[in-house]
Amino acid sequence: MRAVVLHEIGKPENVRIEEVPTPNPAAGEVRVCLEASALNRRDVWITVGAYPRIKLPSISGSDGAGLIDAVGEGVDPALIGREVVIYPARDWGDDPRCGGPNFRVLGMPDQGTFAEFICAPFTNVVAKPAHLSWVQAAAFPLAGLTAWRALVTHGEVQRGQKVLVTGIGGGAAGFALLWARFHGADVYVTSGSEEKLTAARALGAKGGVNYHTPGWDKILREMSGGIDIVIDSAGGSVVNQALNTLNNGGRFIFFGATLGNPQDGLEMAKLFFRQVRVQGTTMGRPEEFAAMVEFINRHRIEPVIDQTFKLEAAAAAYQRMFASEQMGKLVLLNRV
Repeated sequence: MRAVVLHEIGKPENVRIEEVPTPNPAAGEVRVCLEASALNRRDVWITVGAYPRIKLPSISGSDGAGLIDAVGEGVDPALIGREVVIYPARDWGDDPRCGGPNFRVLGMPDQGTFAEFICAPFTNVVAKPAHLSWVQAAAFPLAGLTAWRALVTHGEVQRGQKVLVTGIGGGAAGFALLWARFHGADVYVTSGSEEKLTAARALGAKGGVNYHTPGWDKILREMSGGIDIVIDSAGGSVVNQALNTLNNGGRFIFFGATLGNPQDGLEMAKLFFRQVRVQGTTMGRPEEFAAMVEFINRHRIEPVIDQTFKLEAAAAAYQRMFASEQMGKLVLLNRV
């Protein structure tokens, strides 16, 4: 089968298309003939060595959708031909608070979805939402689940609340906007791009502020009347500014730190006097994945797609993500 393989870290362009052995399903597994897959920031971080415990060669990719074409021992053959989406991780464990010691995301060290076939436990696939195309179905697993756990599980978002999503444009931020809006919350966003702010408004954001504008936190607080939940993946100076927008009892939930730690530390008195909760999170449980898919089906939600690329053009997709040029998901066409 064809796959996107990384042999050497250093730059996104190091990935290349190769022929590798086609996997066969073990007991309890299904094999999925992948129609489409999607990039996440994790895939790019691996190429530049900015991810822990890198093992090479690797086939990246956590998001994928396709047809079951083979089953292993103990799996109902009637599943062959089913259209499915793959849960993007392995072995969460028994503790709902956090993934266990064997928890890992698909796409290094396990084979990822940037290939023509992948095997997965039959319990790790769910029926593809019928209203979604292959491209759309491949777009939501990891980023959607990360945003779901942040906003729904930890944020406990409620109708009428006000949600701030920082750095709109990336996949998880886009899903946070959609989940909040379809839960009846008012969504506000930040970006360094006026074009992305305009696109976010078209997706239902009530307002947005360019984070290059001095005092953007004060502008946003005045615009919104105060924020109840912040969803952030940047860290750095964004943290204290975003905390300034929160109402009493607000929640700051983060799943990344692309800008590193806050240089000025945290204003602890502000946190405890306002009774603000600061919550770290990553990925999510299979049960949360199933709940998210049910929500997508119930509301007929369609993910935002930035661009699609043929599998052999994966390096171009990596470069676009590395430059943070996308507004929505970057999707690979595995079978074209």
